[in-house]
Amino acid sequence: MAGLQTVALSVVAGRGARAEDEARSGWSHLLEHMVFKGAGGRSAREVVEVIEAEGGNINAATGYERTSFQVRALAGGLDLGSSVLSDLVQRPTMDAGDLNREKQVVGQEIAEAADAPDDLVFELAQTAAFDGQPLGRPILGTPQSIGTTTPQTLGAWRSHLYSPKTLVVSAAGAVDEDDLLRLAERDFGHTADDGVAPPLLGPAAFTGGQRAVAKPLEQANLVLLLPAVSVADEAYFALRLLAEILGGGMASRLFQEARENRGLAYAIDAYSETYADVGVLGVFAGCAAKDAVELAKVAAGEIAGMLKPAPEAELARAKAQLKGAMFMGREGALARAEQAAGQVLLFGRTLEPAEIAAQVDAVTPADLVRLTERILAPKKAAVAILGPKASLKAAPAFEQALFG
Repeated sequence: MAGLQTVALSVVAGRGARAEDEARSGWSHLLEHMVFKGAGGRSAREVVEVIEAEGGNINAATGYERTSFQVRALAGGLDLGSSVLSDLVQRPTMDAGDLNREKQVVGQEIAEAADAPDDLVFELAQTAAFDGQPLGRPILGTPQSIGTTTPQTLGAWRSHLYSPKTLVVSAAGAVDEDDLLRLAERDFGHTADDGVAPPLLGPAAFTGGQRAVAKPLEQANLVLLLPAVSVADEAYFALRLLAEILGGGMASRLFQEARENRGLAYAIDAYSETYADVGVLGVFAGCAAKDAVELAKVAAGEIAGMLKPAPEAELARAKAQLKGAMFMGREGALARAEQAAGQVLLFGRTLEPAEIAAQVDAVTPADLVRLTERILAPKKAAVAILGPKASLKAAPAFEQALFG
């Protein structure tokens, strides 16, 4: 990326919490924490200090389908960053004392999420959408499931999760391709392959259901999910545009109807979440408990309204907004490195911006209608309501308004 004085390096494993069975729930996230406790002969403090001493920073994230380790550094920091990330992924210390302490830390993270309504309501919705499946379990796991780990069992899980068969090394910014290839060969080219295949991702199925939890809050929190398409489906960009039209910004249908016309909510938006073989269309809103049922009905009405062709001007605005968001995101070095790694894991190659733009522009109003029909055909929804008791009736009201 010409003109940048910094570089971003991502080492991404194409596995995450979705690879876990129920007994190992949360192990992938705990493992991501544990590798920072010491690796390659460096202590936990030294792992961080050696990067920060050169003006950089280091971080990591665990998702359902991948785990990412990231270094941002000044130009010339790629060599050190690659060395440190290689140690984290391949040579963590796994000390028993550190593990016991980190279990306590993650236990507090789990408790913090339970105390945050806008975290908990999404967790409830995810559980309802994919009940009894890895996608329906929280990425953090439970105190019970992470409590069973030992350095040995977590080390064995690391060899599965961060298998060389799943790793992508990606860099963007002030980086030379030859340098990256040389460092990848030096730090990852001789990774031991013990022949153990990484965990397979079993097929996911949207089950649907309701999770209504009474809690003495000032607001009712609503998450409404419907089954959608996967990231690899030909209707992927239609899904992104459908969510944009419904609730992608201040000109969106949900914002205009629920907030501007009726004053039901301060914040309301729609979004899509896609995985390798399944996806969801979601709506999130916060409102007064007395308005929850009406808001749920409004959301159902706007979704059903997508069964009619969207006006060309509205679709054109959604396309412009979607391309703007995607291409603005690419202007950050770390975002571009992460995006490229994700594309390689999913498609085996990177996608050029012109190719993405062409696919967005090719979506027609008829495509959106067909996708809406697909989304509504199963007559399934996952609805999570968290708030005062008076708001809980919004869950059945949404399904009744949408499916009759």
